[in-house]
Amino acid sequence: MSDIDPKLLSQLRIEGEQREDEGGRSRRTLWLALAGVLVVAALGGTAWWLLAARPLAVQTATAILPGGGGGGTAVLQATGYITARRQATVSTQITGTLTQVLIEEGVRVEKGQVIARLEDSGLRATLDVANANVKTAEAQVATAEAQLGQAQADSRRQQALVASGMATQQFAEQSRTAVSTATAQLDARRREADSARAQVAQARVNFDYSVVRAPFAGVVTVKAAQVGEIVSPLSAGGGFTRTGVGTIVDMDSLEIDVDVNEAYINQVKPDMPAEAVLSAYPDWKIPAHVIAIVPAADRGKATVKVRVALEQKDGRIVPDMGVRVSFLGPKAPAAAQPPRGVLVPPAAIAQRDGKSVVFVVDGGRVAQRSVAPAAQDFGAMKLLPDGVKAGERVVLSPPPALQDGANVTIEEPH
Repeated sequence: MSDIDPKLLSQLRIEGEQREDEGGRSRRTLWLALAGVLVVAALGGTAWWLLAARPLAVQTATAILPGGGGGGTAVLQATGYITARRQATVSTQITGTLTQVLIEEGVRVEKGQVIARLEDSGLRATLDVANANVKTAEAQVATAEAQLGQAQADSRRQQALVASGMATQQFAEQSRTAVSTATAQLDARRREADSARAQVAQARVNFDYSVVRAPFAGVVTVKAAQVGEIVSPLSAGGGFTRTGVGTIVDMDSLEIDVDVNEAYINQVKPDMPAEAVLSAYPDWKIPAHVIAIVPAADRGKATVKVRVALEQKDGRIVPDMGVRVSFLGPKAPAAAQPPRGVLVPPAAIAQRDGKSVVFVVDGGRVAQRSVAPAAQDFGAMKLLPDGVKAGERVVLSPPPALQDGANVTIEEPH
């Protein structure tokens, strides 16, 4: 040790300020790294919270009682709208200016009732001229008839003179030619009279076009034009000419159009009993039945349209109202009691932790409930003896991310 040069030891010594600087840099690096980890964790937590708090869009179905509504079991439900099979936007046959509009929204009209009038002074004048031409033509016919009668009388006299030898055959031929000429002139005058009468008929038709009548009995739903506006059966394209006076709906032709998922369309049959509930009147159950299944599918929505007839008509039912239709199966025997519980579509039952559960929508959130489906199927529906009440809405095909208490928004089935 005595051989070590003290100068070399002094060169290896670390000064105190240098040690403090290096230690400070190490601590600052450590703190910066820790802060970066915390920021990344906070951002990840915020993103997770936002995704978890975002409402899930779900489709739902209403739990129903077995055997409810008309004595049959509901085997399928679908939503749709009230439609009118008979409605018309009434226009005019000719272009003209409205002088009267005799309808208002909500007013009932009868078939043939006058609902509007056009300015008709020009059409009336044309009709008067046509009537005058008919009278002129009829007068010419009368003149031609008189001339023919005179020619025929002259011909008979000439024939008598020729027979007695007091006139030559030439005079007889001339008299016969005069009769033929008068006959042709009378025929021409009669044809002119027929043409004049046809012009009167045409003018009368055009004059009648100035009066707009209801094509059938119904209720006015739209008043599309006012007095002073120009109405035309053809669109002018400029926006200043109306193409209709108003829209009339035959309320007796109201029915329901529903879109049924093509996976369940085999459950629906023509003349099948059904029950309709309007969205505006949820406590009013309307007896109905299937009219027809439209033989065409919607590729985009994977649905088939079904026409459903309403067996009770009421003033509360109006076009484009939302409606839910329950298709009913065969009626149960009179002595049989409906089973306890409610019916839901099989798609509403999910598996969580090896148990059957349903998610019930309540105030924008879902509540997970354990259920034990009955072994017996009711058509395309499953019976849940416990866990769900009639009228509650259950989620169809719950996504794996759906958990108890999650926020949801309800969307209509496509």
